[in-house]
Amino acid sequence: MNTAVILEERAQEGITMVNGKPYMADAKGALVPLEMVKPADKLEDETVRKIMGFARDLSAQIARFRGHTMTDLGEFDALLDQEYGTKKGGKKGNRTYQTIDGLMRVTVSVADFVDFGPQLQVAKTLIDECLNEWSADSRPEIRAIVTRAFNTDKEGQINRSEIFMLLRMQIEDERWLKAMEAIRDAMRVTGSKEYVRFHVRERITDTWQAVTIDLAKAGA
Repeated sequence: MNTAVILEERAQEGITMVNGKPYMADAKGALVPLEMVKPADKLEDETVRKIMGFARDLSAQIARFRGHTMTDLGEFDALLDQEYGTKKGGKKGNRTYQTIDGLMRVTVSVADFVDFGPQLQVAKTLIDECLNEWSADSRPEIRAIVTRAFNTDKEGQINRSEIFMLLRMQIEDERWLKAMEAIRDAMRVTGSKEYVRFHVRERITDTWQAVTIDLAKAGA
């Protein structure tokens, strides 16, 4: 049997051969003689390595699938543009593709990553002025949202979803309106990511069912 092959197979098991004797590296990088490794630890090691082998293969398959999916959709979009001078989707790039029978669809959604500039501190000051002038027992729900939005436990920490909740509130106080304007001015899109989702249904009257490519939801 080829010695190089034996060494390679042993390496996949997490075993290092030194002068013909097997060792396993511990978390500190020290080599421990194989006979000194507890059977339970060795079994756990083998189990994790087996699972990780499948996980890496599956991850690579999903990456290839996503690449093929985006390529196919991109080619279709290019064909539409060439034939009709138009593109699917709105300004943000969200778009939906569907079969003729209406039983399968693929959706591409674009999510922006939003950060906030120094104008946010101006907004916080104006909001605090409003809250201080309103009576202590008035608008408690707004006070709660502001507290969550501008987390004072950690310097500079904010809750983006609560910030957006403030923007949806209908309050006519002039300082509040200026604060909301400052929040909008503070928003900066720092990047974006495309998400692809898949749905099917048995009949046109049925609700859509997600085809999940998510380990936590698979088979649910």
